[in-house]
Amino acid sequence: MRPPLRLHLNENTGGCSPAVLAAIRGLDPLEASLYPDYTAVTAACERWLGAPPGWVQLTNGLDEGLHVVAQAARPGRAVVVEPAFEMYEICATAAGLGVTRELWDPRAAFPLDAMLDAVAGGASLVYLTDPNNPTGLPIPEGAIAAIAAAAPRALVLVDEAYAEFSGRTCIGAMLDRHRNLVVGRTFAKAHGLAALRAGALVSHPDTLAPLRRILPPFALNICAARALLAAVEDRAHLDRYVAQSASSRALLYAFAERRGFRYWRSEGNFVLIEIGPRAAALVAGLAARGILIRDKSASPACAGCVRITAGIVRHTEACIAAMEAVLST
Repeated sequence: MRPPLRLHLNENTGGCSPAVLAAIRGLDPLEASLYPDYTAVTAACERWLGAPPGWVQLTNGLDEGLHVVAQAARPGRAVVVEPAFEMYEICATAAGLGVTRELWDPRAAFPLDAMLDAVAGGASLVYLTDPNNPTGLPIPEGAIAAIAAAAPRALVLVDEAYAEFSGRTCIGAMLDRHRNLVVGRTFAKAHGLAALRAGALVSHPDTLAPLRRILPPFALNICAARALLAAVEDRAHLDRYVAQSASSRALLYAFAERRGFRYWRSEGNFVLIEIGPRAAALVAGLAARGILIRDKSASPACAGCVRITAGIVRHTEACIAAMEAVLST
């Protein structure tokens, strides 16, 4: 049976670089029997991310990084901007943190004043996503620095899972200026390593030190370490996928405009479209045709909305054709 087309989890449906598979196949029996040495892959990631030596900590997927930051913020309270990646509240709750939610309605401006009030009330952790998931909207320039300055005793985690698509990052002088900032990066989305679980935390070494004490010493298995090294060295493969994603987003915008649906211009590899009352039926109709998209109706301020991965153009074209067929019935 043909597997479904997975456009519901923001994965790279084009697959990883062939160099990744070659690197994994190249492992020898002794390498599999020894604990990994992360020196080479960490240095390669520092170069890729534009971070100085010692400013990058590799993690077993970014999810592990989210958990570690929550544990380091105990005791206290986390502030989450909604709609948001579900793992933020899961990690905060698992660490015993209280959770304050601030709404960012995609039809309105980023709630900077509300965020400043929330963190001034004694937050120990702030989760931000730039660009946001599921809306794809960027956090306005200056907002992250303002939040970090307003909560100097809190850790401010900026999840940059989609930075390869947005072309923006906090990595640089801002991390030195605001020592409470931690940038989270994943190699699941643009690099296609979701199943291999490779992520990173980027911050000043003084900020990373207590996080490193919580992390296990060998978080990445040897396959993930070798795969990550190969992935960041194949820039051409990544650039091709990023270009495909940009073309796919344009196709989805055009579909929404033809149909008169509200949508948001996204800086990620996905697009949020407000279908309205037929959202659930559309998701079900596509699933029956072997195409999976995400119903985000239960997320705050996203009633009637679906999120569609925008990656390989032929996949997007197939999805649009299926949506047209379902909506025409």
